Amino acid sequence: MRKFSLPLLLLFPAMLPAQNPVQYVQPIIGTQKMGHTYPGATVPFGMVQLSPETDTIPYEMNGKYNPDVYKYCAGYQYDDKTIVGFSHTHFSGTGHSDLGDFLIMPTTGPLQLNPGTADKPESGYRSRFSHANETAEAAYYKVKLDDHNILAELTATNRVGFHQYTFPQAGDAHIILDLMAGIYNYGNKNVWTFVRVENDTLVTGYRQTNGWARTRTVYFAMTFNKPIKHYGHQNYANDVYRGFWKKFDQRTDFPEMAGRNIRAWFDFATQPGEKVQVKFALSPVSTEGALRNLRAEIPGWDFEAVKRKGQEEWNKELSRIDVKTLHPQDLTNFYTALYHTFLSPTTYMDVDGQYRGLDQLEHRAEGFTNYTTFSLWDTYRALHPFFNIIQPARNAGMVRSMLEHYNQSVHKMLPVWSHYANENWCMIGYHSVSVIADAIIKSNVQGYDAMKALEACAATARYKKYDGLEYYMQLGYVPEDKNSSSVSKTLEYAYDDWCIAQVAKKLGRTDLFDEFIKRSLNYRNVYDAATGFMRPKMSDGKFRADFDVLSTHDQGFIEGNAWNYSLYVPQYPAEMITMMGGKKQFTLHLDSLFTMHLPDAFFAETEDITRDGIIGNYVHGNEPAHHAAYLYNWTDAPWKTQERVRMILEKMYKPTPDGLGGNDDCGQMSAWYIFSTLGFYPVCPGSTEYALGSPAIQSATLRLENGKTFMVETVRQSDKNVYVKKVELNGKPLQQRFLTHEQIMSGGKIVFYMSNKPAR
Repeated sequence: MRKFSLPLLLLFPAMLPAQNPVQYVQPIIGTQKMGHTYPGATVPFGMVQLSPETDTIPYEMNGKYNPDVYKYCAGYQYDDKTIVGFSHTHFSGTGHSDLGDFLIMPTTGPLQLNPGTADKPESGYRSRFSHANETAEAAYYKVKLDDHNILAELTATNRVGFHQYTFPQAGDAHIILDLMAGIYNYGNKNVWTFVRVENDTLVTGYRQTNGWARTRTVYFAMTFNKPIKHYGHQNYANDVYRGFWKKFDQRTDFPEMAGRNIRAWFDFATQPGEKVQVKFALSPVSTEGALRNLRAEIPGWDFEAVKRKGQEEWNKELSRIDVKTLHPQDLTNFYTALYHTFLSPTTYMDVDGQYRGLDQLEHRAEGFTNYTTFSLWDTYRALHPFFNIIQPARNAGMVRSMLEHYNQSVHKMLPVWSHYANENWCMIGYHSVSVIADAIIKSNVQGYDAMKALEACAATARYKKYDGLEYYMQLGYVPEDKNSSSVSKTLEYAYDDWCIAQVAKKLGRTDLFDEFIKRSLNYRNVYDAATGFMRPKMSDGKFRADFDVLSTHDQGFIEGNAWNYSLYVPQYPAEMITMMGGKKQFTLHLDSLFTMHLPDAFFAETEDITRDGIIGNYVHGNEPAHHAAYLYNWTDAPWKTQERVRMILEKMYKPTPDGLGGNDDCGQMSAWYIFSTLGFYPVCPGSTEYALGSPAIQSATLRLENGKTFMVETVRQSDKNVYVKKVELNGKPLQQRFLTHEQIMSGGKIVFYMSNKPAR
């Protein structure tokens, strides 16, 4: 475990943490067996995520999906022995991928433009490396490239990546810019690339790709701290028509490069130990915008100053919560989780507010920050509710960004899973509705019209062409013979509809309330009382005969099975419990979720989950059951919530390279950890209640944006004292099993008295 020694920030006295939070961040914490998070250089919610790539695994081989590519969703695999280069865009902890733009690699010796292979790195420009010579910090990454004896260092601002490469000897130093490289790459992913050498230190260009985002264009401006000696490129596309450009020798020192598959190189004359620095700015709009971003954010060449400023930004954000724990590793877990929650959504606009919209036109964000990377099927559950407490201003900007997405959408739909001016339609539901409702219900309406937001939610929920919605509106459920994952969709639509109804009620729209509160009851239509499970129903109104409650494949569910998804009625937990046989029977069902044993055949159908990531049949790495442990609060055994939560915290989160029990999914796993460690969780976003659990800290202070503080304290805390004997809020006994948003935002103190015995 690396620890970092950084100077304590000179913040306002009220903001000073008990420790320096950055020193407890461990950026290399990935998924068990996968590694879907990445180390590297970025600032909170930064457009640039500058990180190493450790291989060049293609998305397809011989026309078929290559399952090995799944391990490289973030580009970095801790177990790999080579580094291919450093690219500027990444997702953190997703189960599908894109990006990996503009890979840069420094080399020495004979120029090689092929990346080579992991077993023979000397056959290309890649290099071996060792974790012993690797350092990962917030806003900083350093590694020695052994084959070239080059020390590589990275840092970043919001829109600019800053590279510093120390070359070992005098002579030619190569900087390779690989415009073919990418994550989830395949032969025709590149649509076009273009590069201009503007002068002896400045290069501009763009890349357009067709991938998860099918029409994605990213512009760049790259500048060096010393003059380029020579440069050139190789075009690997087999173009039949090449026009009349053949009159030029374009391979060397020709200032225009264009084609689908290009690798460029830039040579420099260096002295022993000389540092070649590269500043690489991104823009969603133009090379001119990228150049403005570069000049605004890093006007000089002081690498240490940029690194220091980036770490100051991280410390400012991480200092929003000051926590004390029983064990040092818990501090690492906590601040790493907090770090993960502040990685995305990501900024998506230039310094002057310009950005590319969903309509592929240029827009300007007036009075708000435009964001992208909305993994909403994951993040509506805990990440955005967490932001409504600790980052409400940013969350309001995210809601505004979703509403602008709606305005630019030809479908007139809010985002489902969107990035880089594209809707990729990944996963199910229309959970931007949940995020917007949670913000409005909690009175976080900054810079947008709540009534127009409600109307956008209603329009999204009525779009018949979307994923079985026409059947859902006609029949009250999605029929499995017409649309797959039908049970999951029915349940999630019903929850989202409840969210719309809550906003309609608050804003006095009785017509919309009546429409959507009725739709919110559709969960009943897929419950089979004969089996006690949610079950796929056919268009003729009959339940499907072929039904396996454990299987996750072709059973009407997505990233879950009937055992998990039958618990998904977050808007009506008490009614769900009654429907499933009452508190006693439901408690037994819930117990079995955590204690049963799954057969090996179960794992043959799961790409992202291993037995290490499962507790019984509870799959923490897949989000649909994230609220499940808290459902005991609606039974006569709330102490079981406390027991289960502490067990999950211990088993699914560790300060190791494979320390997450599943994909972090853009911060959702980490937000669950933070809430649960603090002792409460938003079972139903769109409500103002948080279900109580078992805090796993000694104390915490939440510094709220309204200037108030909310403190969490524990008495007699220990690893064995996982049960809550009593709770006091502001010195008075808290009689219910819930905490409200108003109670938190009003400031004060909640005290949990811990015990090693359940308070039955």
